[in-house]
Amino acid sequence: MTDRAVNWPQDQVQPLPLERIDERLCRYRLQDASWERKMVQSLERYGQMSPIVVCLQDEAYVLIDGFKRLRAARTLSGIMQLQARHIEVDQQGAKAAIYNLNRIGQRPQELEESWIVHALVREDGLSQVEAAQLLGRHKSWVCRRLAMLERLCEPAKEELRLGLLTPAVARQLTRLSLIHISEPTRPTRASRMPSSA
Repeated sequence: MTDRAVNWPQDQVQPLPLERIDERLCRYRLQDASWERKMVQSLERYGQMSPIVVCLQDEAYVLIDGFKRLRAARTLSGIMQLQARHIEVDQQGAKAAIYNLNRIGQRPQELEESWIVHALVREDGLSQVEAAQLLGRHKSWVCRRLAMLERLCEPAKEELRLGLLTPAVARQLTRLSLIHISEPTRPTRASRMPSSA
């Protein structure tokens, strides 16, 4: 364990060099270029307004909250560190914190929620009830988030990730009995296109 970790009380804010920040949990957040551009502009104009949140795992400072701030800081010359708040959580608690720390403000999108739920249940072995308790939600909410990933075919998942398929349409597709068709969203996209009359 690093000296900094030993001397870094929970919830205390301290500067953390950018190169020390581990982004292994970024797979649970969508990247949005427009939001990241806004974050770059905000950092340039106002500086860092709120600390990022990290936890210590495998002697690494793993980022839980502040992915856009970190990516923006890495594009700006002159920013070598960010103010960070350290919280003590295990791997499951870190995933739950990604969800819970973002419930106010720009809430996680349904796909991000589904990634977190899937990781807790399928990778970490929690029951749906345990995952629901950890996230402060009902078991039926957990079940719907799992279904979004597990019942969709790969092309539909990719279109959902890219924003070409809305979560509402994805939920409807999970209810269909023929969801493993090769191009599930062709009628949906076609219906959104203007007619050439």
